[in-house]
Amino acid sequence: MSTTAAPVTAGNSGVKFAKIVFWAAGIYGVLVLTPLYFIFNLIGVNDPPPVTHPLFYYGFAGLGLVWQAAFMIIATCPVRYRPMMIAACLEKLSYGVAAWVLYAQGRLHVADAYIASVDLVWLVLFIVAYLRTPVRPNEEY
Repeated sequence: MSTTAAPVTAGNSGVKFAKIVFWAAGIYGVLVLTPLYFIFNLIGVNDPPPVTHPLFYYGFAGLGLVWQAAFMIIATCPVRYRPMMIAACLEKLSYGVAAWVLYAQGRLHVADAYIASVDLVWLVLFIVAYLRTPVRPNEEY
């Protein structure tokens, strides 16, 4: 039984899968989060009450966009940035689980929990990408 890691090449199917997943997640996130900067006042009209803490709102939007950049950086070289995939998984887990906990407590509409479930789908894809991405050999660190 061989203990060597899978070849670390762009042609490796695990690397290709990770590249696709992280590029797709980053682009999707930018498309979904960027409009938040332009709809602040609509939130209170369409889903009362109005936002009372704009710093939390814009902080969420900004930090979310920063994570999209991190996903796209991971996509450039999944083997090199494989350890960052763990943090990416935690980012997806924290939002998706929080939404369902809030729903279970009666503090969130079910529609909002379903929207947050998209992050749980990304979480599953991130975990698969992490498991399929070869480990970088120690001598390359």
